[in-house]
Amino acid sequence: MDGFIRLISLIGEENFKKLQQSSVCILGVGGVGGSVVEMLTRSGVGTFLLVDDDKIEVSNINRQLIATTDSIGKKKVEAWKERIQTINPTCQVKIYDCKFPFQKEAVFQEKIDYVIDCCDDIRAKEEMIMDCIDRNIPFLVCTGTGKRLDPSKLQITSLDQTSYDPLAKILRKWARDEGIHQKMKVLASLEPPQKSDVSYIPSSAFVPNAAGILIASEVVKDLLQRK
Repeated sequence: MDGFIRLISLIGEENFKKLQQSSVCILGVGGVGGSVVEMLTRSGVGTFLLVDDDKIEVSNINRQLIATTDSIGKKKVEAWKERIQTINPTCQVKIYDCKFPFQKEAVFQEKIDYVIDCCDDIRAKEEMIMDCIDRNIPFLVCTGTGKRLDPSKLQITSLDQTSYDPLAKILRKWARDEGIHQKMKVLASLEPPQKSDVSYIPSSAFVPNAAGILIASEVVKDLLQRK
């Protein structure tokens, strides 16, 4: 507990126990998702379910906390499990080396208090949203953080209030077509994405990681408001 003494002094022991007893599922543990994992681990969250099929690549080094010259080639979920348990050895970490929705029945058999979507696959986002709605699980969706330079333009909002984000636009249309009327919490940027003529998505260090910090802060707030 000594490692969390400053947080406990801030939020109180009962609230800290809530975080210790919480189970959070994160889809995608790259730039944004990795920052979410780091912040929630350092906030005392007791159980993680990590879903990602990627390996760490050299192109991840500029923005992903887990990416170093020593970790290239490792599976992201395995590397994150190791890192989590060096920060908080009592934390329970279950890893799913796959793309969502593969193994989703196994994932959703577990106790889940919150789902955070940080993946790049729109179809996976849509399926996750429907699964969480059907199961009455709180969730938060990250929209685009690539092609942006200004972390101060990031905000937690609802999907229907987003603008400038091409990914959010696709999700808004899908939600209308599916007749989904409930408010959906998202992380989005007010900064229009920069134009690019390369085949990959350009990205900075600070926007994805700032997004992860904002998401983690919102999730901790939501978890502490549970009865």
